[in-house]
Amino acid sequence: MKYIGAHISASGGIENAPLNAHKIGATAFAFFTKNQRQWVVPPLSENSVAKFKEHCQTLGYTTKQILPHDSYLINLGSPDKDGLQKSREAFIDEMQRCEILGLDRLNFHPGAHLNQISENECFKKIAESINIALQKTSNVCAVIENTAGQGSNVGYRFEHLAEIIAQVDDKNRVGVCIDTCHAFTGGYELTTKESFDKTFADFDKIVGFKFLRGMHLNDSKKALASRVDRHETLGNGYIGENLFRWIMQDSRFDEMPLILETPDENLWATEIQRLKGFI
Repeated sequence: MKYIGAHISASGGIENAPLNAHKIGATAFAFFTKNQRQWVVPPLSENSVAKFKEHCQTLGYTTKQILPHDSYLINLGSPDKDGLQKSREAFIDEMQRCEILGLDRLNFHPGAHLNQISENECFKKIAESINIALQKTSNVCAVIENTAGQGSNVGYRFEHLAEIIAQVDDKNRVGVCIDTCHAFTGGYELTTKESFDKTFADFDKIVGFKFLRGMHLNDSKKALASRVDRHETLGNGYIGENLFRWIMQDSRFDEMPLILETPDENLWATEIQRLKGFI
């Protein structure tokens, strides 16, 4: 079963996210459990948590269809001591919020070395951050998203993801989310069937499909290996429509949230229907 949706607004309260997802015909959704531009926010209210769970149950959204995303402020590989501590505290809070909501995964960008430490040292700090968060929570899986490699961000190579996972103590509670735009601009060719097959064969060999917990389905405004993160609507970028057809017809991407983060939210309902039509 393919679960297809988008990164939905939770404006007015997290309980609105499943309602907004349902309105556009989504069978999966992503959302922020807190304001992504603030370090510290009030805890979730019991009323919001109860309504969120009620709406998910009523509309048929199970945990495997929901991929919450953490704040963009967080850098779990930060070379700055205070920045790292602040990021770890915020990440733990986000993991605990997922736990309270009964969700089983949290998607996050791994981090950046800020040109102050090596990539390997950054990987170590990220893995340490994940281990700390896993010790303070239960059941929630830390889902590392591949990046485009913009700036000093790590995670744009499958080897980066594998190295971080290798240093996480509980392998049952770590996973990955592959963003198609990030993969393409990070250097992975995806425009032909041969390159699609090779890229995901490499992913399976280096990381392993057993760790895949979700995907972000985005076309790209920028060219292959540009290392620039700019999403485009499906079929209107450098990747083109075929990739998304191949993903929809591949059972390896079943039973997980497949999330649009394309720039025009007014097109999400149409894009979701197009993706369903490819199956």
